[in-house]
Amino acid sequence: MSQLVAIVGRPNVGKSTLFNRLTQSRTAIVDDTAGTTRDRQYGKVDWNGKEFSIVDTGGWVVNSDDIFEEEINKQVHVAIEQADEILFVVDAMNGITDLDDRVAEILRRSRKPVILVANKVDSNDWLYNVPEFYGLGLGEPYPISAVNGFGTGDLLDEVVKKLPEKEEEDEQLDDIPKFAIVGRPNAGKSSIINAFIGEDRNIVTDIAGTTRDSIYTRYNKFGFDFYLVDTAGIRKKAKVSEDIEYYSVIRSIRAIEASDVCILMIDATRGIEAQDVNIFSLIQRNKKGLVVCVNKWDLVQDKSQVAIKHFEDTIRERFAPFTDFPIIFSSALTKQRIFKVLETAVEVYQNRKRIVPTSQLNTVMQEVIAAYPPPANKGKYVKIKYVTMLKGAVVPSFIFFCNLPQWVKEPYRRYLENKIRENWDFSGTPINVFMREK
Repeated sequence: MSQLVAIVGRPNVGKSTLFNRLTQSRTAIVDDTAGTTRDRQYGKVDWNGKEFSIVDTGGWVVNSDDIFEEEINKQVHVAIEQADEILFVVDAMNGITDLDDRVAEILRRSRKPVILVANKVDSNDWLYNVPEFYGLGLGEPYPISAVNGFGTGDLLDEVVKKLPEKEEEDEQLDDIPKFAIVGRPNAGKSSIINAFIGEDRNIVTDIAGTTRDSIYTRYNKFGFDFYLVDTAGIRKKAKVSEDIEYYSVIRSIRAIEASDVCILMIDATRGIEAQDVNIFSLIQRNKKGLVVCVNKWDLVQDKSQVAIKHFEDTIRERFAPFTDFPIIFSSALTKQRIFKVLETAVEVYQNRKRIVPTSQLNTVMQEVIAAYPPPANKGKYVKIKYVTMLKGAVVPSFIFFCNLPQWVKEPYRRYLENKIRENWDFSGTPINVFMREK
């Protein structure tokens, strides 16, 4: 499980630009308008063989400076509570502001590793402004330019060096499925956990997980044996008044990374919302198994097959192109089909572990390839000669050996994946399709 780094700072200091630079993506929208970032951006960074997760706290659109300051302080408090390390971004062009002082005061009182990042050093002239930031009392400021990449290598070296060492996972957790209950606020996560556990708490054991906020709850009744990956925030009130959307995402990151299969809770009375799609994206990026649980089905008036089909189609359309996952309509309150949710999560876990014999794989897939070979490129033909399944991979991974792997494009890879799913049950789990030169 990777560790979590949070980017904090007042609006328009370049947090989203830095996020895009470190994740080597263009996920976060960048604009000169303060508060452009509303959705919480999450990504992975791999630097010198060490991987960690990073979250951009973003800015806010507000009507007054007082609210502005209050909301930023909330995000800083949440970042301090949840992250393993904090990047505090300031603007080298504008110098220290009152809001920077306020954030620095909060960070100085925390016990988390903090790296002060002086951004917008786009030329050597701005280097002379950097020493001013020693006045924030957070140590040496790292001058960078998120726009052109200046200084980001040295910054990443420091980030990796300051990340706390990860504790070793308990050996007994290795071979037992780990299921995370995730979803946006008020979707019924706490209710379904309570419904799973019931009143017989003597057969449930809490074991401290590998990270500060992950809790593994052993569930071993009715023929099941797995861990519910929970976070402390699901069971107790947060110590700070936080922005609910940001808090739910940063909590979800913790739970998702610690799990094998995620049970994504969707409120049937509200349908699919942007936050559901955000959390689904977290599950996909981490290559976890997925079961979608449409909760509060007892409150829906129209329970006809037509309504169910429409709901399912809408979910798959929003989550496309990954559509091969189970959807369960349940109610945590009435306990309708909640054990079906558990049974399905176990099946998805088993699908992740499924091994297809090489001989069987080649017999089926060679016919599939012959029926629809890869498109020719510049008069040359791609010939796929052999396929095998990668042993020991985190998710099912298939390697197709061919003469010109670089010419096999994404649509054909998706065709191969769909044919694999048609012939073997990999419902709920992502699949990797690699092309290698023979």
